[in-house]
Amino acid sequence: MMAIDGTWRRPCFVKDVSENAATLRVESSIEGLTLTEFFLLLSSTGLAYRRCQLDRVNGDELEVSFLRQKARKKPNRETPA
Repeated sequence: MMAIDGTWRRPCFVKDVSENAATLRVESSIEGLTLTEFFLLLSSTGLAYRRCQLDRVNGDELEVSFLRQKARKKPNRETPA
């Protein structure tokens, strides 16, 4: 887990995952961290990640949902007749 602005990181385990959500188990304290949105890093190089939103905390488990990037509007290209 890593803050959106990179100010903190915490190790965690993925307990359960689906297309839209995951349950994470954290190894250390999350007290005082801003968990509204954060990145779940899925590779050691940081090339695979998901932007998460905290849904619920239950002890050392976090239930999160994955945030999707809004689709970009494609320019309207009309071909002349």
